[in-house]
Amino acid sequence: MVDMSLPGVNDSEGERIPDSLPSVVDAHVHLFPDAIFGAIRQWFDQYAWPIRYRMGSEDLVRFLLSREIDHVVGLHYAHKPGIARRLNEHMAGLAQKFPRLTGTATVFPGEDETQAILEDAFSLGLTGVKLHAHVQGFRMDGEAMFEICEICDAHRQPLIMHVGREPRNPHFAYPVDPYLICRADLLEEILRSFPGLKVCVPHLGADEFTAYRTLLEKYDNLWVDTAMMLADYLPVDDPPRLEEFRPERVMYGTDFPQIPYAWDRELKRIGRLGLSEDHLALILKKNALEFFSISG
Repeated sequence: MVDMSLPGVNDSEGERIPDSLPSVVDAHVHLFPDAIFGAIRQWFDQYAWPIRYRMGSEDLVRFLLSREIDHVVGLHYAHKPGIARRLNEHMAGLAQKFPRLTGTATVFPGEDETQAILEDAFSLGLTGVKLHAHVQGFRMDGEAMFEICEICDAHRQPLIMHVGREPRNPHFAYPVDPYLICRADLLEEILRSFPGLKVCVPHLGADEFTAYRTLLEKYDNLWVDTAMMLADYLPVDDPPRLEEFRPERVMYGTDFPQIPYAWDRELKRIGRLGLSEDHLALILKKNALEFFSISG
């Protein structure tokens, strides 16, 4: 999908969500300590696209809430062992400061004390676990992955995993080739093995859109989010049609602030799809409330 570094887009942005839309939960917002944000932005500048919004975590949350986003879900991931506790404490502090922010936990798959790290994070009030296979290099059929699934299942905590194959960087600026470890059939083994575990795969499962539409019909414990897939930015050969996905299992999310265009670009495009009011309400808010157990 991504075969080169892509440019930024100087499109106009609104000061609030479009009037035609119901209230909105952004279920895919990245929040990191400043030093890690700096490293991430350098990586994106070199290998992907220029990040448009370069603020600290608190200012990022304030930005979205000031645009009338009703609730924000904060995601993060540990790129190496030994930093998850610090990241989780940072996220918990943000969630305490912003009642309209739900913070998730993270851990590096296979690191020592995985169970203790996650249980401590849950005790801090964090909800769910975020993993990123491209960055962390884990296999979905490995022991480390099953350990995390067992912990989340036992604590009734959802799991958010970037295990779609794209965007795949041509320079292989990841520890592994995502096409070797990210496949819909590997995810299906997890869905089948842990039927009570709620799993969300971001980016509509890019680029295996047809496979994920099929999985959504088969498994009630699978969700996807829309992040960056409806923006008409990434060079997708067969763009996904949102109306073809199971509406009660799709969540709106942006990948904010790691985007090269306006924060409301996808919202405007969703508003032009002609979806029913019921489907808009599900995708833009209700599904995220259910997945993350957010009181409405």
